[in-house]
Amino acid sequence: MTTTVALPATRFTDLLAAEWLKLRSLRSTYWALGAGALAVIALNTNAARADYANYPHYGAVIQTHFVSWALRDAFTQGAAMTMLLVTASIGAITIVGEYSTGLIRTTFAAVPDRRALMTAKVLVVTAVMTVYGAVVAGASFAATQAVLDGRGQGVPISHPGALRVVAASALLAPVCALVGMALGALIRHSATTMVLITFVLLFLPTFVTDRYHWTACLRNALPFNAWVRLVDIEYGHDPFTLVPRWPTTVTGGWLVFGAWAVVAAAVTVVAVDRRDV
Repeated sequence: MTTTVALPATRFTDLLAAEWLKLRSLRSTYWALGAGALAVIALNTNAARADYANYPHYGAVIQTHFVSWALRDAFTQGAAMTMLLVTASIGAITIVGEYSTGLIRTTFAAVPDRRALMTAKVLVVTAVMTVYGAVVAGASFAATQAVLDGRGQGVPISHPGALRVVAASALLAPVCALVGMALGALIRHSATTMVLITFVLLFLPTFVTDRYHWTACLRNALPFNAWVRLVDIEYGHDPFTLVPRWPTTVTGGWLVFGAWAVVAAAVTVVAVDRRDV
C-alpha cells in the first residue's frame, strides 16, 4: 500500500528566496547593471567636468546662481534616460525571460499560487532596483560635486534640494523596472516589449505637448516628466498640474512615481494570474 506524503505549503519567504536566486543567477543582470551604472556616472561626471572647465567663462548671473547647475550635473537628463532604459529592460526580462525559455511552466507547476509568486518577484525586483538606484544616484552625486569642488561650487547632500535630486533619481530605477515588468507580463515577447518600453518611457514624454491643458496633464503624469520636475529645484513654486483643478509641485511628482509603481505592480500580478501560460 502506497502512502502519499503531503508536501509542506510553500512559505512566502521561500518564494522571495527563490526569486532572489533567479535574479542574481543571471549573468546578464550583472553586466546590464554594471554597464548601466558606469554609463550613468560617466555621463553625470562629464557634465560636471564641462561646467568645471567653463565656469570662468560664465557670466556673473550664472555664477551667482550656479547651485542649480551643480544639482543638474548631479543627475542629468541623459543619465536619467539611460537609467530608465536599463532598469525597465531588466524588469521586463524577469518576466519575459521565463516565458521565452519555458521555465515559467516549471515555476507554476511548483508554485500554483501565481499571485503569491508574482508578488514575490515584484518585491524582489523593487528592492534590488531601489538599492541599485540609491547606489548609482549617490555615487553620481558624490562624483559630480567632487569635480565642482575644484571651483568651490560643489554642494553637500544637506543643501536644500540636494537630497530630493538624489532620492528622485534613485527611485526612478524601481519605478521604471516595475513598468518594464508590467509590459513584459502583458506582452510576453522580448522585442515588442523593449520597443514599447522605449516608446512609453522615453519617446512619449517628448511627443506630448504641454500647449493644452489635457495634454499638459498627460505629459506631467509620465514618469520621466515627473522626475524632471522633482530634480528642478528652481521649479518648486510653479504650478504642476497633475489633474484638472489640482495644482501642486513636488507632491505631484512623488504621486506620479507612486501611482506608476502601484499600478504596474498590480498589472504584473493580475496579468500573469488571469492569463494562460
